[in-house]
Amino acid sequence: MKIISNPAELHAAVQSCRRQGKSIGLVPTMGALHEGHKSLVERARRENDVVVVSVFLNPTQFNNKEDLRTYPRTAEADAAMLEACGVDFAFMPTVEDIYPEPDTRVFKLGPVAEVMEGAMRPGHFNGVCQIVSKLFTFVEPDRAYFGEKDFQQIAVIRAMVAQLGFNLEIVTCPCVREADGLAKSSRNVRLTPTVRRVAPAIYKTLKESLDFASFHTVEQTHDWVVATLNAYPEMEVEYFSICDGITLQPVTSWDDSKYVVGCITVYCGDVREIDNITYKNEG
Repeated sequence: MKIISNPAELHAAVQSCRRQGKSIGLVPTMGALHEGHKSLVERARRENDVVVVSVFLNPTQFNNKEDLRTYPRTAEADAAMLEACGVDFAFMPTVEDIYPEPDTRVFKLGPVAEVMEGAMRPGHFNGVCQIVSKLFTFVEPDRAYFGEKDFQQIAVIRAMVAQLGFNLEIVTCPCVREADGLAKSSRNVRLTPTVRRVAPAIYKTLKESLDFASFHTVEQTHDWVVATLNAYPEMEVEYFSICDGITLQPVTSWDDSKYVVGCITVYCGDVREIDNITYKNEG
């Protein structure tokens, strides 16, 4: 595995592989790698001749500077995991490498970027698109891999790809969970022992809501999930949106869409956890 920090060097290295007829897979990450990231890398390894993994904690997507400050940084462990997974190029740049000058681009991403995380974290998705578009330009991958835990982010990136005309496939991979159901997240290491014990209730409640939804309205299901989780003193729901799985716009009836997803964000102590569940997918 070769570790590269310079974007021009990365581009040249990958283009050399492409001239040999090799396919390129990209896995963008912010580091603090865990089993969820590993699953993305392993799939990229199976489906491509060359695998590039970026490890970059992107400051422009953090509207909360305290969240940026406390985000785990584990560069040495990240590099070791990537090498063990057979990655060809680990792109581990500095902020100065990525942003030699401020990125002033503003993306018009439409309604998918205006709800949920877009409403709660102003500027977040613009920052995501700044860094992901740069990575797509540096690497020019055939495929890029993202985890379904970040459900809305995938929709936003698809919108950005369409807007900018990138020629690549966005590959979505299932959410990887702890044995007790909690979605794997780099932020989980910040959960206190007490909060960590109750955090699995997020996914447990979402799963139980599938049965509840069979006999109740969208509004009743929403309210039941929120009330169930808020009953835990350690947790507070920031939002729970039951929405169309493509447009991400809220639905008011189960018949409003053939693809209905519930997306949730819960504060577990001071750690923000996201998750989602599919209620209906008649595709």
